[in-house]
Amino acid sequence: MTALSPASPARTAPDLSFFLDHTSHVLRTRMAAALAEVGLTARMHCVLVHAVGEERTQAQLAEIGDMDKTTMVVTVDALEKAGLAERRPSSTDRRARIIAVTDEGAKAAVRSQEIVDRVHREALADFSDTDRETFLRLLGALTEGPLAAPSEAPQQARRARQRS
Repeated sequence: MTALSPASPARTAPDLSFFLDHTSHVLRTRMAAALAEVGLTARMHCVLVHAVGEERTQAQLAEIGDMDKTTMVVTVDALEKAGLAERRPSSTDRRARIIAVTDEGAKAAVRSQEIVDRVHREALADFSDTDRETFLRLLGALTEGPLAAPSEAPQQARRARQRS
């Protein structure tokens, strides 16, 4: 006698989680490969572009880049080792330390932003101008509306890096 297994539930809507997870993963891998060409990671790029020309603390940059303290320390250590940034005292708060981008780091930020922009253009290249604008507007509306903040959950979900 064969045991009957329950039928899979019928899908009633497109799998938004899969679409977003899959495309996010593929975009991250493409971005990582492209930035590796200039010796940077996405996190290093994020810190550079948000610290250049601004006096921001490590904590502020960690919040912008959605990084925990440990990841931020490792990222800034790598930037310092590469000569692209350094920790300095703040000019406005003697207790605070900021991440200052070196001249070489500012050049790297410009180059890495060009790479990021290129990867984004390539990802959306098959869309018409109208579809691209609509897609980005709707995705922006999701990130600023219903999906702006994570929900409280008994078990924390793996968290992807947000904006760079």
